[in-house]
Amino acid sequence: MNFLSGYTKEVFATGIVILVLIVLRFFIAKLVRKYARTSSIIEHRTNLVIKYINILLNLLAIVGLIIIWGVEKKDILVTFSSVATVIGVAMFAQWSILSNVTSGIILFFFFPFKIGDIIKIHDKDFPIQAEIEDISAFHVNLKTTDGERITYPNNLLLQKGISIINQNFDDKDFVD
Repeated sequence: MNFLSGYTKEVFATGIVILVLIVLRFFIAKLVRKYARTSSIIEHRTNLVIKYINILLNLLAIVGLIIIWGVEKKDILVTFSSVATVIGVAMFAQWSILSNVTSGIILFFFFPFKIGDIIKIHDKDFPIQAEIEDISAFHVNLKTTDGERITYPNNLLLQKGISIINQNFDDKDFVD
């Protein structure tokens, strides 16, 4: 009981941080879902973005709790620099995964195509014209007129020129 009496401010501040975290997670999830409904974005992608935002909010809450409980600044810097170094080395080895996840978030919020659209990817070595079947965190699933299924990385969609074609495959022949 003496422990709690000596740290009343910290316990109270911790409760506030946790309450703010819960409220922020709720309202941000609601805002993202509202945006997804107005822009006809599928539920799978919406849940993915909400998951990423929740991870970021949790990290911010952890930093806030570390500050509230009075951890020394030099200890925080040593810990974060060590963690950042390990993560940096791991991410350097896996940069394409991080690049695809980041591209997936950008595609979710800012790109005009959606599932069911027929797109043409302007790649001089491997041009593709196909229908978008699914957009996930790492890649886009495409289906050509020949029934070929192609998994295309999200980061390449940001690097290549894309045309959205409004007609169906049945109306026009597929031309390479």
